[in-house]
Amino acid sequence: MPESKRLVLRRLAIDTYHENVAYLHRDCPLYRTEGFQALSKLEVRRGKRSILAVLNVVDDARIIEPQELGLSEQAFEQLGLNEGDRVAIGHAEPPRSMEAVRRKLSGERLNQQEYRDIAQDIAANRYSKIEMAAFIVTSGQTGLDRDEVLYLTRAMAETGERLQWDEDLVADKHCIGGIPGNRTSMIVVPIVAAHGLLIPKTSSRAITSPAGTADTMEVLANVEIGPARMREIVHAHRGCLAWGGTARLAPVDDILIAVERPLAMDSQGQLVASILAKKIAAGSTHLIIDIPVGPTAKVRHMRDALRLRKLFEYVGDRIGIHVEVVITDGRQPIGRGIGPVLETRDVMQVLTNDPKAPADLREKSLRLAGRIIEFDPDVRGGQGYSIARDILESGRAAMRMQQIIESQGRAPDAPRPGRLHFNVLASRSGTVIGIDNKNLARIARLAGAPMDKGAGVDIRRKLGDQVNVGDVLYRVHAEFPPDLRFARELCTQNPGYEIGQAEDMTMYSYGL
Repeated sequence: MPESKRLVLRRLAIDTYHENVAYLHRDCPLYRTEGFQALSKLEVRRGKRSILAVLNVVDDARIIEPQELGLSEQAFEQLGLNEGDRVAIGHAEPPRSMEAVRRKLSGERLNQQEYRDIAQDIAANRYSKIEMAAFIVTSGQTGLDRDEVLYLTRAMAETGERLQWDEDLVADKHCIGGIPGNRTSMIVVPIVAAHGLLIPKTSSRAITSPAGTADTMEVLANVEIGPARMREIVHAHRGCLAWGGTARLAPVDDILIAVERPLAMDSQGQLVASILAKKIAAGSTHLIIDIPVGPTAKVRHMRDALRLRKLFEYVGDRIGIHVEVVITDGRQPIGRGIGPVLETRDVMQVLTNDPKAPADLREKSLRLAGRIIEFDPDVRGGQGYSIARDILESGRAAMRMQQIIESQGRAPDAPRPGRLHFNVLASRSGTVIGIDNKNLARIARLAGAPMDKGAGVDIRRKLGDQVNVGDVLYRVHAEFPPDLRFARELCTQNPGYEIGQAEDMTMYSYGL
């Protein structure tokens, strides 16, 4: 192609979050002659290297000049060229799998190959966010039958790497989310690893919550570990707590999540496919799923939890993962801390058998760890809890956690809560009869969590506690005054606590 038909590549420091974006000046000759329009899709190429990107049009030459092509951070990294290289651009061919999406919009059922084509096109950045939103919305509104969930799970797992552990039993656990402070994985992993089962835990970072397991573990250790180093750590210590993004496990799932969250859509079919695709890719053979149920949890009714359990078990059986579902009490946060540093404090108090450790976090972690230990063919049913408790109380779990931390790379700074804080007080006397999980999570995020590791909410009263006017319900921590102000304003509007009479408190009985 003549040099006059090529543009000078420029890297723009713009994070477009799982979307390739290209930038052209409106006066670029190719923009005019080739008939490009804003939000159309381009193919950017040089030799055998090429990517697809969504076009944004710029009118300011200080951002991009007419002879240049700008690329967002992700797009530039994927193309793998240098600034100043000359590249060609052309119209991208529309993704052929969009025809299947249109048929799904009409209520039709799709087959395995059609879901595979959709997943591969998304992974190759052939879909814009608008097109992905169409797929997500139609999957949620028209619904996926159980076989379609299976097809989508397989298709997403095939888009990335798959870890191999060369062992018959690879344990894992996952909570479907929605409960602040529910940091059981950081306790379960060292207990199970100390027992001797392999449990390579790859976890996510927070998207709309105040902390994911990876955010919280990062307070203590490096979590960005490549597959080769992860394998070394796991074989040495029988477990790890790493961020799954580094291992590139089912990457199309991460792309879809980036679109799902702003839409506030999380249908059961997509939820199951998302979780199990990651577990296939992680090499898991035995999995415990934690489904918390409560009025402000992700799953609000027991009937929905039972329906979800059946779906997990159906898909798990057909992809070769032994899945057991545990339905737990999701009426309130687990532990006392909401936010990375505060949750880390709770975890380490449990692991070190500190008398101040939150009892609910300790008990739930022991029961989940016990269920996983019972995957061991040498352990009889019903013995897992006592084995887990003995490992915790003997100090072996704490020792194993320290070994994992050292191997992953200990974090240099000692954790501390945010330097700014205020207390939220009880406005009346009575019994705590309701705690709004979603509102407390939102308060913690407004305070700066998880970006500011020390920001968050430190809970002082739980369901059933008696309070008097002026008692501290929780303390909010932040690093910066504006964040503290935003959190305080929300607390004034809705503190997230309901205080009434003890007999008004709805009681659930779940059992593990």
